Amino acid sequence: MKNIKFIFLFLITVILSCGKDQPVIDAGDLEYIPYEPHATEYKRPPFYPKMEYPADNPPTLEGIALGRRLFYDPILSRDSTMGCFSCHKQELAFTDGSATSIGVDGINGRRSSMTLVDVGFNYKGMFWDGRAASLEEQALGPVTDPVELHTTWPEVEQKLRRHNAYPQLFRKAFGIKDRKEITKELAAKAIAQFERTIVSTGESKYDRFKQNKDFLDFDESQGLDMFFDKQPFILPDAQCGHCHNEPMFTTNDYFNNGISLASYAFQFFDKGRAEVTLDTNDVGKFRTPTLRNIMLTGPYMHDGEFKSIEEVMDHYMSGGHPTPKRDPLIAEIQLTHEQREQIIAFLKTLTDDAVLRDTTLSNPYK
Repeated sequence: MKNIKFIFLFLITVILSCGKDQPVIDAGDLEYIPYEPHATEYKRPPFYPKMEYPADNPPTLEGIALGRRLFYDPILSRDSTMGCFSCHKQELAFTDGSATSIGVDGINGRRSSMTLVDVGFNYKGMFWDGRAASLEEQALGPVTDPVELHTTWPEVEQKLRRHNAYPQLFRKAFGIKDRKEITKELAAKAIAQFERTIVSTGESKYDRFKQNKDFLDFDESQGLDMFFDKQPFILPDAQCGHCHNEPMFTTNDYFNNGISLASYAFQFFDKGRAEVTLDTNDVGKFRTPTLRNIMLTGPYMHDGEFKSIEEVMDHYMSGGHPTPKRDPLIAEIQLTHEQREQIIAFLKTLTDDAVLRDTTLSNPYK
């Protein structure tokens, strides 16, 4: 009878342990798990170019699945309360809706969280200042940033190795033979693979219009013409298309757009690109973000200074602050109130609701 009770209790323990991720102490060998990764290609709208990626990190179904899990797992933070998803929420086009993001210690960073939609097409550096050359490099940063996830990679690696699911997932994605082979580099590769799947669907109103599947109303059409200066002798040039061109609605370049009120370079609270290049000509320059889903990604600018798209329009219409090295394209723009609203009407056609509902990008733990 005692033996029967023991066996029963043992089986219950095994069943319950399968329901949640539990830590495992023994390392063990992973070679019994087949390593048969399934190659895939990153999805994209038909009018997008093919996405480039590092030769040593080709996309596989297993790598993307692992990256999605890591992206949404708070195991990457010091106290297991936050993760990549905390500052990149799908319903907000993978931003967080805050002027500046807050980390695990409740401390505000100095910059706003950028959208991850189409981030795989950023080939000129990541972050507002371009300090990371690739998504793989970018994924390493927030974990150790004292204002973000505030932990260490050795600590995270240890948690992943002791986990009851991650060693097997890393084996399937990257062919490791032992859980001790789980590294920050492999974790970053997986996260990068998943982030490259966060791509516009081509189903925004503007995209449907471009594919002859929809029509723009009068105000949206007028806004389009001013945005791209299509009627130079009839409508004013809103000067938008220089930095926000198709199909991504960004050039991925860095500009000083007259945001900071500073007369000299040393007065800039955030020197932007110059902190990376150490070139005084880059003081106050920041990445040009995509305008796709712009109505969902406020507050706006690198520091979230503008709460609404109307404030952004007013800034550019005024010509911005006359700061050092301000880009020559930033100049006063003569628009009527109606014309300003027409440009905003056009910007609304860039909202891609489908990417907000894409279940392949959503939290796998829910």
